[in-house]
Amino acid sequence: MSSGLLEKSGARGATALRGGRWHPSPYLVFGALFWVVMTLAYWRVPMCCDFGQHAAVVERLKANLLHPRHPMADLPGAGSPYYSPYAVAQALFARLTGLAGWEVVKLTGPLNLLVLLTGIGRFVRTLTPHRWAPVFALYAMVLLWGTRMAWWSGYLGLMSMTGNLAYPSTFAIGLTFWIWSWTAHLTRTETRTGTHTRTGTRTETSTGTGTDAAPFWQYAAVGALTGLTLLIHPITAVGTVTGVVAFALSRRTGRKDGQLKRWGLALVTAGALAAIWPYYSVFSLVGDQSVDAMHRQLYQEMPARFWLAATLGLPSLYLRWNRDRRDPLVLMFALNCAVIAYGWVTGHYTYGRIIGLTLVPLQFALAVELTVPRPWSRARRALGVAAVAGALVGFLTIQAGAVVPRALDPIGFDQPPRWPTYTWAARYIAPGEVVLTDGYRPTRSLPAYGPNLVAPAWPDPALDERERSRRMSAVHTYLAPTSSRAERESIARRYHVHWLLLTRGQRLPPEAVVVAWSRKTGEVLARVNGGAPREG
Repeated sequence: MSSGLLEKSGARGATALRGGRWHPSPYLVFGALFWVVMTLAYWRVPMCCDFGQHAAVVERLKANLLHPRHPMADLPGAGSPYYSPYAVAQALFARLTGLAGWEVVKLTGPLNLLVLLTGIGRFVRTLTPHRWAPVFALYAMVLLWGTRMAWWSGYLGLMSMTGNLAYPSTFAIGLTFWIWSWTAHLTRTETRTGTHTRTGTRTETSTGTGTDAAPFWQYAAVGALTGLTLLIHPITAVGTVTGVVAFALSRRTGRKDGQLKRWGLALVTAGALAAIWPYYSVFSLVGDQSVDAMHRQLYQEMPARFWLAATLGLPSLYLRWNRDRRDPLVLMFALNCAVIAYGWVTGHYTYGRIIGLTLVPLQFALAVELTVPRPWSRARRALGVAAVAGALVGFLTIQAGAVVPRALDPIGFDQPPRWPTYTWAARYIAPGEVVLTDGYRPTRSLPAYGPNLVAPAWPDPALDERERSRRMSAVHTYLAPTSSRAERESIARRYHVHWLLLTRGQRLPPEAVVVAWSRKTGEVLARVNGGAPREG
């Protein structure tokens, strides 16, 4: 199969009469094993980090599919980029099954992993036919990062995958591998169609418009998938596009008129699909700075976070560049580095989100080099030894805790975050009711169950950042030990506050009534009467 999952054995004698036998490829075996182990590792990690935000999105769409409220606040949600085709599909499934938003998001993780694994297998097969290359590429991708934790949406090391498998970024990256593989197929077709052939004493050059050229619909399909990726996770789509451009630039053809028309069709299709999406305008995000500040940290400690990939991958990329100045992995890496540098120079630090995809050319180039037929040179043998050592270093210093439970851990590896759940509080709060809290974890987890917050934890283009700042200031004022009852009641009325969730050590206002508390965290849920009932 083209995806590299099955291989046909040689047929002899009676076996040939039966059409031969099919055997699983190494990637099917090790990929399936990885899927099982990673799914179990992901399943044991409770809701944490951005998970609550994505579950809240599903809850809001489930409540009102056509006009969802803001994911985390009692405000209109028009213009929020969280309302993507991916989230709408999740909400439709939630409405069909009756599952809660957080349950649907949790179930999405193994599906996203399947899309990712099949995409990797498909893409690596465009780089080399070697049967072990996809296996090496997969394990390079999840192990070769650095020796300092890199936990972020779109970063697919073993440890971070335990938390972000269900995120839209993971699905978008899996889709990206499929787009790249299809693009590689199209550029190979263009190269074959545009090559020079000698007939007798005359040289003929195909124009790329003959019967061997890929049909226009395939370019439109690549454009449609790219537009879908743009809507699902816009910043990942930047990496998607740089990969498509890299493969397009790597081709060698005669006349380019036919190819320009085809790639123009892909571009128009992607733009049209993005333009007609009714929930938000992806083009309004260009130049938006609301989330840049929180992404500045992506540019900090980069050597410690990514040195394994760089040290082992750069020699492999150099070998590819030395053989072919237009190698697609080399071009992809260079284009991504240019995007990251642009983010740093301009202060649009959000572009640092593509660092995870920037490592892919390094990791996959290494994997391909390690499948070159023997005998190996001394330098290649040294590269192989270094790759094994690097994988062990990455696993033992950062990644091992993802798949080694604490009960079976003889060393004490760092484990994934284990945030407390908030079901103890959510059972008392009706969907849509407003909670006032400034706790780091409840502000990120509680909206997953349906409640709203006075002040959302994250910036969102659907909410003016000045308004979010005012709301955060109001929360701090309410919770300040020096606040008066009049101030608190005014804030409660203004934002329709029904509930307080107080962290350990915060003062309980005299007018609040304790309803529940957590033995594990010491947090308190209290009812306040100042909030008017939410209409609708």
